[in-house]
Amino acid sequence: MIIKPKVRGFICTNAHPQGCAAHVQEQIAYTKAQAGLAAKGDVAGPKNVLVIGCSTGYGLASRITAAFGYGAKTLGVCFEKPASDKTASPGYYNTSAFHDAATAEGLFAHTINGDAFSNDVKDQVIDVLKSGMGKVDLIVYSLASPRRTDPVTGQVYSSVLKPIGNPYTSKNLNTDTMKISEITLEPATEAEIANTVKVMGGEDWELWIDALKAAGLLADGVKTVAYTYLGDKLTWPIYGQATIGKAKEDLDRAATAIASKLQDVKGHANVAVLKALVTQASSAIPLMSLYLSILIKVMKAAGTDEHCIEQIQRLFTECLYSNNPRMDAANRYRVDEKELEPAIQAQVEAIWADVTEDNLMQTTDYKSYSEDFLKLFGFGFAGVDYDADISPQVATNF
Repeated sequence: MIIKPKVRGFICTNAHPQGCAAHVQEQIAYTKAQAGLAAKGDVAGPKNVLVIGCSTGYGLASRITAAFGYGAKTLGVCFEKPASDKTASPGYYNTSAFHDAATAEGLFAHTINGDAFSNDVKDQVIDVLKSGMGKVDLIVYSLASPRRTDPVTGQVYSSVLKPIGNPYTSKNLNTDTMKISEITLEPATEAEIANTVKVMGGEDWELWIDALKAAGLLADGVKTVAYTYLGDKLTWPIYGQATIGKAKEDLDRAATAIASKLQDVKGHANVAVLKALVTQASSAIPLMSLYLSILIKVMKAAGTDEHCIEQIQRLFTECLYSNNPRMDAANRYRVDEKELEPAIQAQVEAIWADVTEDNLMQTTDYKSYSEDFLKLFGFGFAGVDYDADISPQVATNF
């Protein structure tokens, strides 16, 4: 079939296998260009890495960094759809491409495709570790799911993106119509807040650590990290004083609880705060397409713009594997400092106040935002023939 992007709202409903492979190779090439990543940190890097949520965005960048930057064995968990009469999900293509590259370089890689919230997948991970991979020394928790099935009760919880207490009104860019208008989000109910915490909070992260510890699969000095975003003035009402904010507070709670559980193996648990990026998750959040279009323009002008792979490599070298990691008072790693520079945020706020439909293309970098969005699904890469008739099937190598 000839595969062209089919965009509806905040999602692209198909993906290009060769384009997704190009995206993975682009990140691998960047990693290899940073020769000697392990030498840049002042603490020994990882050897056996588990990435929960390994197929896109920050999770994929973490796996690439661990494997191609440090030569680590990687075990990934994801929930992706293979091709049928439609294309596979982009994460499926990404994971297949990762495995091809890892095999070519003699790197150990194993992926379990299933519900990371389930006990069954946790058991499968434990079996793989026990069968030869061995104890893990880094566990990355990078899940982004709108719903979760409780592994004990079977109850399904769904998250919502709503403010708490009062309605919130903001500018919003409709990327279908290219219209900028005000959007009002009604406040969440107590049940919606609790459900969002169930899905996006730290409970499942804790369950993973508990399962691995009970199985004796945590290496001495093990590190575990979960990813979050905080933002500043413009995004705080939807990320901080909101249902997502409550879930992020629960991640902090879980980090403290996990750190206590890891004391006997001299382990560490931290939340890492990363910058705003164009991801499948962020594109679904009201106001973020407009905010990101402005942020990209301002940070590019300052020479400080970064994508997932640059962010994660700095997290590894400047935080996870550094004797002097950049941390805040809440014991979180911070790699969002370039986005939160006062001068950067002041420029973003000034543009936000002035942006209209008429001046959108001049005052923002919506073009780059759109290009980054399509790249998530494998579209827009040089060297890929998007007019070619190709099969949506790829080797099932994981």
